[in-house]
Order: sequence, then structure tokens, then C-alpha cells
Amino acid sequence: MLSDTFNEIYSHARWGLLLRGLFSLAIGIVIIARPMNSAAAFAILIAVWALIVGISEVADGIQYRSVLPHWWLILFAGLVSIAFSIAAFYYYPGLSLAFAVIWVAWWLIVSGFFGIYVALQERRMGVSWGWPFAFGVLFVLGGIYAVMRPQVTLAAILGIIATIAIIGGIFQIIGFFRLGAVKADLADAIGARSAGAPTSRPMS
Repeated sequence: MLSDTFNEIYSHARWGLLLRGLFSLAIGIVIIARPMNSAAAFAILIAVWALIVGISEVADGIQYRSVLPHWWLILFAGLVSIAFSIAAFYYYPGLSLAFAVIWVAWWLIVSGFFGIYVALQERRMGVSWGWPFAFGVLFVLGGIYAVMRPQVTLAAILGIIATIAIIGGIFQIIGFFRLGAVKADLADAIGARSAGAPTSRPMS
């Protein structure tokens, strides 16, 4: 028999995957079916998404406190997401839009410099380094362009979010069904082990 604690954690994780998957899938479909021409609508999307993710992470942190030694990190991440969401609504729409542009620019620049560093290390080792160096420079230039042209950056972000949301939603829904199969296999394995265990005989 599976323990009550395992069943509770399993049920929470499985249905959490389904709800997140359906929400992500819906967000991606809405963005594609009805493109958001207003930057203000995008700001609301970021704030709402941060709020939902934050609440989910807080619930996960509390749920896993009995089995994960660093459960408070999940809880803290959720609280940060909720705090950002509240601030984004309060400073609507500037904070959300600024966050989106800065996040993309930062990611591009850091990834670019990392690619350049790897290329230079490859050059020292005498291996092909031209393409990694070129892509690193391209990423750095892309980060600078993202800051200089925030409107283009936001339009690109919408497309990326739609793609990631749909793909992520599909994988989370698949995970929901796979978790069901995993639990069934685990229960069968435990049942088979219990059935095969030797029974103790009374001493004569």
C-alpha cells in the first residue's frame, strides 16, 4: 500500500501539472488567435502569469516541506513572484514592460559573452571557434538592439511566449498522464513484492 503522504503529494503534483498545462496552452492559443496589439494587455499578461506561478510555487513549497530539505527556496520564489505581480499591477504598465525588455536584453548579452568566452577557449585548444564566436557577438548585438528598440522586442517576446506556452502546456499535460502510469506501475511493483514475500511459519 502506498502511504497517505505519498498519495497526497502525488495527487497535488499531478493535478498541478494539468492545471498549469491547460493554462499555458490557453495563453499560447489566445496570443496566436487574437494578437495583442496593446502593450498594456501584455503588461497585464505578465502580471497575471507571475501571480499564478507565485501562488502555485507557494502551495508547492508548503506541500513539499515534509519531503524536501530546501522546500523554503520554492516558497521564497513564489513569494517573490507574487510580490512582483502586485508591484506590476500597482505600477501598471511600466514595470511589466520594462521587466520584459530588460530580461530579454540581459539574457541575450549574458549568453553572448558566454559564447564568446567559450569560442576563445576553443581557439586556445586549436579547435574550430569561428561559429561560436560569431553567434556570441550576434547575441550581444541582439541584446543591445533589444534595449534600443523595445517595441520590436515586445513583439518578439509575444511570439516566443506563445510558442513556449503551447509547447510547455503540451508537455505538462503529457506529464499528467505519465504520472498516472507511474503510480500504477509503482503500486503493481509494491503489490507483487508483498505477494512474493515469504510468510513466517510458527515454531513447533
